[in-house]
Amino acid sequence: MKILVCITHVPDTVSKITFSDNNTRLNPAGIQFIIGPYDDYALARAVEIKEANGAQVTVLNVGKADTEPTIRKALAIGADDAVRIDVEPQDAFQVARLIADYVKANPFDLVLMGRESIDYNGGLVHGLVGELLGWPSVSPVMKLDLNGTTATMAKEVEGGKEYVELTLPFVAGCQEPIAEWKIPNMRGIMSARTKPLQVLADTGAALSSEVTSFDLPPAKSAVKIIPSDAAEQLINLLHTEAKVI
Repeated sequence: MKILVCITHVPDTVSKITFSDNNTRLNPAGIQFIIGPYDDYALARAVEIKEANGAQVTVLNVGKADTEPTIRKALAIGADDAVRIDVEPQDAFQVARLIADYVKANPFDLVLMGRESIDYNGGLVHGLVGELLGWPSVSPVMKLDLNGTTATMAKEVEGGKEYVELTLPFVAGCQEPIAEWKIPNMRGIMSARTKPLQVLADTGAALSSEVTSFDLPPAKSAVKIIPSDAAEQLINLLHTEAKVI
């Protein structure tokens, strides 16, 4: 079995975000980048499947050379090899097209990725990849079990879970608690240095959108303390300032 895990290179949630080029680009200065947390779950489940069934796990990232430390971490966690498509990701369709083109040229039995990245939170790529490949796509997957070529999954739906059974191949967007995050050990870190990382050129995937500008959310206002016997004042503030009633 061959499993492709698509990973994102995203700012850590504790990083202070600023923009450059007239607020049209993220300023990477001083930012710690990590594997997207949802992608971490996908990778962890792929490694578990590998350990149980002897699968081959490849990680793929669409990004420039600065993403390679993140890719090496994925190799240290347990992936066997890696691919970096040397393109700056700019929208979901572009990324999905690049992934789909790679899978068409290098067949896999299963494609896993996070339910969404934590920078744009679009949640679009898995569905687009499935459509471009003509494969089923399921998200957000909370549980994934394989029995031969048949997969049984639990996915989150409004108010509960939905259980899905599919035959390989398919695309899954993953989230907790599909697996426990894995922390690279020293042996994994050392072996990651020599694992193959292939760099591929852009296949000409077109953009379907354009960023005009980014805006930071407004600063939080000071907390207002309302006396317990001032219900009328509280209601007025909820109506006129918070605008929740």
